[in-house]
Amino acid sequence: MVSGVASHIVDVEGTLPLPWIEAPLRRALATERSHALLLCAAPGAGALALALSLAQSRLCEAPRAGGLACGGCGSCRLVRAQGHPDLFVLLPETDRRETGWLIADDKPEGEEGKRKASRQIRIDDVRGLLDWVTKTGSRGRGKIVVLHPAEALNHHAASALLKTVEEPPAGTRLVLTCSDPMHVMPTVRSRCQQLAMAAPDAATAVAWLAGHGVAQAEVLLAACDGRPLEVLAWQQRGIDSERWAALPKQLCAGRAGVLAGTSVPQALELLLKVCHDAMAVAVGGPGRYFGPGSLPAGLVLPALCRWQRELQRLAEAAEHPWHEGLAIDTLVSGARRALSSRPSG
Repeated sequence: MVSGVASHIVDVEGTLPLPWIEAPLRRALATERSHALLLCAAPGAGALALALSLAQSRLCEAPRAGGLACGGCGSCRLVRAQGHPDLFVLLPETDRRETGWLIADDKPEGEEGKRKASRQIRIDDVRGLLDWVTKTGSRGRGKIVVLHPAEALNHHAASALLKTVEEPPAGTRLVLTCSDPMHVMPTVRSRCQQLAMAAPDAATAVAWLAGHGVAQAEVLLAACDGRPLEVLAWQQRGIDSERWAALPKQLCAGRAGVLAGTSVPQALELLLKVCHDAMAVAVGGPGRYFGPGSLPAGLVLPALCRWQRELQRLAEAAEHPWHEGLAIDTLVSGARRALSSRPSG
């Protein structure tokens, strides 16, 4: 995810935050027929930017051709300042802190001691939203809720939201996002009009990433399954194309520093990609995330399978309050064993 509010909304010149969202945004504005819209897009493709740009366009007081937000009217400026009284943006706490879209009950970072920020949208968060939707709109363009992503709703939160999704107050629209509609509570999903958003083509994504200072963007784009916002997030964490290409050899050498600056969930994500390509190479196939020659020769499939099962087991408990230094050392040791195994005899 690209940090900051400005990276997700239409700017003062009317420029969209991401060039590839224009087509789905125009389609949504032209075909939206329900009070609840579910935008479906792969993580890192820009679903939040699309949802916020749609909300901004609906609230705009001087929309351009096709209904796109002008970026300069009073309403657009309020959205950009996160102060529009008729827009409620609800994200998991982790994303709220990253993007700046805080809600009323959020405390300043560090004030709650060592409590870990939640990756879920909890029922208390939804209760604040439910209180907001009952209030009268302020600027005459209706009220809009943006909820991203719907998969983050825990069961109780989704149940609490259901009645509003089914029948919101007059003039209220909801825009939800998801990466997989099948992971959204069926009773919520069935009450939404769905709109799919494709990831940008490689040429568009590479050009955009190059404009943001990403060298050899095509290397990281392949590593991130074609998701440009994920590439930018990697870059911001210090994972450039050279560091990525060197990762398998650094793991073989047992150098834990190669994962410096990554959390345990992030490290597991990277290691699962290394494991995937190692298994592909072990059976004579091409890698998906690394170029030819990046993985060592003579890999042993059974050892890699054991490593994959262990990584998957740990990924299920990735939010456990690990001692990150020790956990990373353990993960690198496991990678070294699996990648250094050779056929017996």
